[in-house]
Formats: sequence, structure tokens, C-alpha cells
Amino acid sequence: MKNRIKKSIAVCVMGLLALTQIGCSDLLDQEPQGKWVDGDNPGGSFQTDVFSLYARMKGWGVTGGIPAFAVHSIRSEDVEKGSTLSDGSDVASMYDNFNYNASDGNLASYYSSNYALIHTANTVLANIKEAEEGGIQLTEIDLACRGEAYFFRAFLYFNLIRAYGQVPLINFKIKDAAETNIPKSTEAEIYAQIDADLTEAESLLPEQWESKYLGRVTWGAARALHAKTYMQRNDWSNMLQASSDVIQSGLYDLNTPFDRIFRESGENSSESIFELQCTATAALPGSTDIGSQYAQVQGVRGAGMWDLGWGWNCPTPNLASTFEAGDPRKDETLLYFLKPGEDPNSIQANKPYGEKPVAQEVMNRYYNKKVYTDPAKRTQFNRFGYWMNIRMIRVSEMYLIAAEASNELGQTGDAMEYLEMVRARARGGNADILPKITTMDQAEMRDAIRHERRVELAMEWDRFYDLVRWGIAREVLHAAGKTNYQDKHALLPLPQAEVDKSNGVLVQNPNY
Repeated sequence: MKNRIKKSIAVCVMGLLALTQIGCSDLLDQEPQGKWVDGDNPGGSFQTDVFSLYARMKGWGVTGGIPAFAVHSIRSEDVEKGSTLSDGSDVASMYDNFNYNASDGNLASYYSSNYALIHTANTVLANIKEAEEGGIQLTEIDLACRGEAYFFRAFLYFNLIRAYGQVPLINFKIKDAAETNIPKSTEAEIYAQIDADLTEAESLLPEQWESKYLGRVTWGAARALHAKTYMQRNDWSNMLQASSDVIQSGLYDLNTPFDRIFRESGENSSESIFELQCTATAALPGSTDIGSQYAQVQGVRGAGMWDLGWGWNCPTPNLASTFEAGDPRKDETLLYFLKPGEDPNSIQANKPYGEKPVAQEVMNRYYNKKVYTDPAKRTQFNRFGYWMNIRMIRVSEMYLIAAEASNELGQTGDAMEYLEMVRARARGGNADILPKITTMDQAEMRDAIRHERRVELAMEWDRFYDLVRWGIAREVLHAAGKTNYQDKHALLPLPQAEVDKSNGVLVQNPNY
């Protein structure tokens, strides 16, 4: 049963919901990472810790900063480190060129940040269970908090298993740091926990929240994440079932034009299944308590009006070349800039704001347009885009997951129709572009679906993992010039500091 949450909750949350009041930041204050103590929840409610999960999900180590971009994005052929050659040269060496170093700081930050949030989710689940066993009658909100904690724990372990493979499975409340010193669990055991957590989340989360709680995860988010976890395992039957459940729910649609999805006006559209909420105010124009550095880290690095960020995580010419002629998604994925000495008339103004670099020089040929901010908001707040929501799961991906699973199950006709839904929205009524794919050859359809995933979801974190699960990472990356990649690089080494302090309990991944 999927409950619709109707009961009002009086809360003050910074960064989760549209900001309506200031002054409750103490509710999100946490003990330093790695110090496992009670007392993280001064408000005394399950919601406080749950809301801290949302706030910290946007943070540097998990989503909003260089560790996340390095692990998820830069390793694919669609992305390069960006910025200047000297800025983060160690990141380029490790993640662009696959010279893995187990002592890398970003590697350690990503690992510890995900585990810090797992600790909070475990605390929420344990506290709710203790209250229930103590005779307290759980409310709808308590049950929803339980569902949110299950969702986030599954999400975080999905991060870890894709990045590192086998990791310690800590699914209990920690009282002392020594309790975390346990051996790695198998991938099968970790995925079993993910499946169990998402099944629980699906049973507890509402289909919708009241509008004032926009951004809290729902049944659809849990089911969509489940589809993605099945996809990573190439579990075609479960992958199809989960994705089609989301599609057929009627809660989401493809009615939002592609050129609006990633603009501020397109936040929380009918396309959005899971979206981390960010905002800014005159009082807090650059606060990561209510916003994120997600757009700043990827913002154009240049001069004058184009000094918008650090210039990391840039699209490559390889990605630019893969779009079909006339595909409008190319102009919504890439911000174009002049090459040195290039004729200013050779490049069109960037839509929708008409901005075009002429006198200014920028560091890279392309930047990620999916974090391109409204100039009016830059004037209102700051130039770094702290207010930009982070799109995590979109319904178009569910159609592509359903298409891929259908095709692999021999249902190529169904795959054709799922694929066409995505292409039809992309072409926007222009019959002269993006023709319908009508092949009934399974191998040809497979290639078409893989292409569509690449262009529809470009710069959205999954490309490297797609290459790995398809078994073509080495072939594709070598062809793109990333010739250092070997099969062992599918998984990162565990942070060496974690291995060392375990006194032999935690075993380093093979080949490192």
C-alpha cells in the first residue's frame, strides 16, 4: 500500500524545501564525521535526522563537489576534468587517465561522505524501531521517515558498490567507531540489502507529498532507483517491471520540453522523479546550507560575465560529435565557446539568454549547459548558481530502461515504442529530425538504445557505469583516447587510509 501523506508537519528545514523561514540551522548541525554518538538529533524527532540526509546529500563529498564528479563522471569518454591543466592535475591523472592512487583525497572523501550518511540513515531506522518496540504508536510521518531512511541507505550503498565493488555492509546503529571495522561483504550481499531497503521504501513512501514538502522522496523515487539498481546488474525482467511500474503510475510524463528541464523554470517538472532542492536568498546568496556548489564547480571558468565557476566536469568533443544532426538536445547539453582565434560569427549565442562570449576568453571549448543559470538570478544572488536544483532521476530514463530491458527480453517491438517516446519529446514536433527507429533487429535496436541513453542523459552521471555493465568500457574508452583504461579500472581501489587503520580486517581491492 502506498499511503498519501496528508498530515501537516511543522518543521523548519534549510535546503530541503522552498525556503520560507530562516533560523533553524541548529536542527541540521551534526557531530563531526566519524564520531559516532547519540545527540545528533537535538529536536528529538525522526524528521530532524531525515532532513539532515537531504541537506548533506547536496554536499561536497556525495553530490555537489569534485569527489562526486571524479568518481561518477570524469572517467567516461563524455567528460574531461576541465579547468586549467594545473588545477587538479592529480584528478586528471587519476580519473581522466586511470592512474589510480589508493591514497587520493577525493577517493577517501567520497567513501567517507557516503558512509557518514549511511550512519545517519541507520540511526533513524534504529530509533524508529526502538520507539515502536517501546510501545509508541508510529504515525504516518514516522513511517514515511522510515521509508526515506531506507531509500537513502539504498542510494548510498548503490553509490559505493558501483564505485568500489565489495565494501563493508554496516546496516546497524553505531555506538563506537570500532564497530565499523568489519570485513567487506560480497556484492550479492550488498545488492540484497539494497533490494530489501527499496522494497521497504516502496511500501512506506507516499506517491505524493503536500506541495510545501516538495522534494521529499516518494514511492516513485524508490521504484525508479530500484529500476536503476536492476539495470546495473542487467537483470532484465526486474528492470522492466520496475521501470514500467513508474511509467504506468501516471505520476510523471514527458510533457516538459527538453529545453526547459534544466532551467530554473523547469525545476520539479512532471519529468522529475528525484530532485535535490537548492535555493538562495538575499541573506544567504551563497550558502551550502540551503544550496549547493554543484553548479559552481561546473560553471564556466572565464572572465567578466563568464566568470561563473571553477570550470570542472566539461563535455568533450567526443560527446559533441555523437548527437544526430539537428538534435535539439545538443544545444541543451553543451555551452559553446570560441576557440582561440575563432571568428565570433562562427558560433551562435547560447540559448535561452542570448549570451555569447566575444572579448572574454574561457578555459574550455564546452561546458555543461545542464547547470547554466539565469543571468537575472546571478544579479539577484551571486554568479555561482548555488540555487540550482540537482536533477537525480528523470522519467525519460525509465522509458530507456524499459526499452533496453524489453529488447534484451526479445520484445523489440515494445522497445521501439518506449524509445520513440523519448525521441518524440526530443524532436519537439520537428518531423525533419530524429526519425523514429523502426528496426526489428535486436542488435541494431540495442545500439540505438545505447546511443539514446548517451545523448538523452549526457552529463548525468551514468555513462561510465553503462560502459562497464555493457562490457565495452575498454573498447570505447580506448577509441576515445583514454588508452590507460584496463578492465581492473572498472572498480576504484578502497581508500588506503581505511585499509591501513583496519589492521588487516579490510582487504584492498585486487590489483591495487
